[in-house]
Amino acid sequence: MTVPDEWALLEERTEYETSWYDGGYDLLEQPDGTEKRYYWAQLPDAVVVVARVDGSVLADADGDGDHLLFVEQYRPTIRETHLELPAGIVEDGESYTTAAARELEEETGFRPSSTALLQEYAVATGVLRHDRGIVYAEGLEPGERELDNNEFLEVRTVPVSEALERVREGPTNDATLSGLLLAKEDGVL
Repeated sequence: MTVPDEWALLEERTEYETSWYDGGYDLLEQPDGTEKRYYWAQLPDAVVVVARVDGSVLADADGDGDHLLFVEQYRPTIRETHLELPAGIVEDGESYTTAAARELEEETGFRPSSTALLQEYAVATGVLRHDRGIVYAEGLEPGERELDNNEFLEVRTVPVSEALERVREGPTNDATLSGLLLAKEDGVL
């Protein structure tokens, strides 16, 4: 990370470290000469997967048309259950597409035959040091589901034609809404 010439980084302090993220602040001299602390949390890169599956391979699908895979899970931080796209952390050495295929199989039990990175972007730049990739996956076939010890997920499917409307009804998260809007804009939905 670089600081523009008109700003001066006076101090960078990590105040706490967890197994999930680090938090701290940068003390900066602003362009007008005043000093201010800018607090941050640093998280590993994450991936969100827009996964299209042929309804004929789904036991519980309404009809044979294409569906999107979702997971429904309780989020203790906000005390709500959300319908979300599969997502997870990008492990060291992984690309977004490799992480997407791994996370998709672990969370839903489906393995994609192809993946494509739709977008990489910075998240909540006022407080987070965190990048996210949105990956489109298709050609799904049954694989091996392997949930982490803190994942209590129910796999849900929604017809492609209803997915955006269903998510906008809520509750959902920013990554799911952004992922679907981006996939629609890119013409894959």
